This record gives sequence, structure tokens and C-alpha cells, in this order.
Amino acid sequence: MVIPVKDPGARAAGPPDYDGLARVYRALEFLAFGRDLEAARFCFLDRLRDCGQLLVLGEGDGRCLARTLRRQPQLKVTCVDASAAMLRRAAGRLDPAEQARVRFVQADVRDLRPAAGAFDGVMTCFFLDGFTDAEVAGIVSRVVPALRPAALWLTADFALPERGLGRWRARVWLAVLYAFFRWRTGLRVRRLPEIEAALAAAGFGRVANRELQWGLIRTSVLRRGGR
Repeated sequence: MVIPVKDPGARAAGPPDYDGLARVYRALEFLAFGRDLEAARFCFLDRLRDCGQLLVLGEGDGRCLARTLRRQPQLKVTCVDASAAMLRRAAGRLDPAEQARVRFVQADVRDLRPAAGAFDGVMTCFFLDGFTDAEVAGIVSRVVPALRPAALWLTADFALPERGLGRWRARVWLAVLYAFFRWRTGLRVRRLPEIEAALAAAGFGRVANRELQWGLIRTSVLRRGGR
């Protein structure tokens, strides 16, 4: 069951509309990057073996959610996405027993206020790149009180390498990606936010990292309280 959440003080400008991409999202990402986005999502799922409650923000079409539940049978998940179509697609990938372990919530994550101390970990995969630096900082600040001590944050997203050919290649790809999502979803953001800087400011330290596509794709595990 999908639980809609509407904040009475929610902003007039809503989130981008990803409903129209739900059916074709997988094909689009395979066309652009092969299986590298999936590799980034999946490579650190074993780090969740000690988690009981996981908060997933912006899951998308549910491939990572399904893999996570099957790899970690102890896990219960709260899955938040603004797109009803994406949530339906994610739920459709699960069998009834797996669905019983997930609470699906349709909400603009900028207005989400999860219960204090409820989660052992957070997962954000190719999601926070759709927000400004201020919005990412706000999301992190509202999520942190919901986390237990030593909670993990798994993040996979696009990145801009510091130098070299990889940086120029990334600039081209990022310009194309932001233009495409601005056209198809109404996304207003035009550049990558400093995601790991926001997490570091909130007390998270990186414990694992992997880069793909010449540094354009970066997946990291961060722990609350440092290493």
C-alpha cells in the first residue's frame, strides 16, 4: 500500500514529475551507461547486514529495493518517492512477503519529517543530484534525527572528477542529463550539489567508495560518527 504524505505547509513548487519515465527508465539508463548505474546501486548492499530498519529516498523503479530485500532478509524498509508511478513499479517487483516488509510513502522528500531514532541506515541512489545544495542540506538535517547511533548512509550518484579528461567528459554528460530531465520532468536544478560535503557537515565519514565511468559515477558508504 502506498501512503500519501502531504505537508500542510508544502511549497507551491512541487517536485519534478517522473511518472512519465517509470516504464522506460531502465531502458534509458542502460542505453546511456550499460549496467554501471546498477553496479553502483548494488555494490555495497552487503554493508546493510546489521541494519534492521532502512529509509530509502527516491527509489525509482524498484530494482535496488528488490535486490536489497533479497540480499538482506532481516531488513524492513520505508521507501519514499514523489512519483506514484515509480512506487507502483517498485512494489510490482516484489512478492507478497517482500511487500509486507516495505512501507511505501508518496511524498516530496523536502517536506518529509521521519520519526526520531527510527532507522539504522539511509539509501539515496541517483536522487540527491536533483536538488540544490541548500535543499540537500535541509534533507540531511531532517533525516539525521531519525537515525540511530552509527547509522550508515549509502549514496550512489553522479560526480564531477577534480581534473583531467574524466572531468571534461563528465561536464558533457552532466549537461546532457540535466537538459534531458529538465525537458521531461520539469527539473529546475542545473548543476550537481555537494552531496558528500553536506553529509560530512552532518557528521558522516566515508568508509567505502567506488567510482565508475571515469569518475562520473560514484558510490559511497558513510557512517554517522565517522569511521
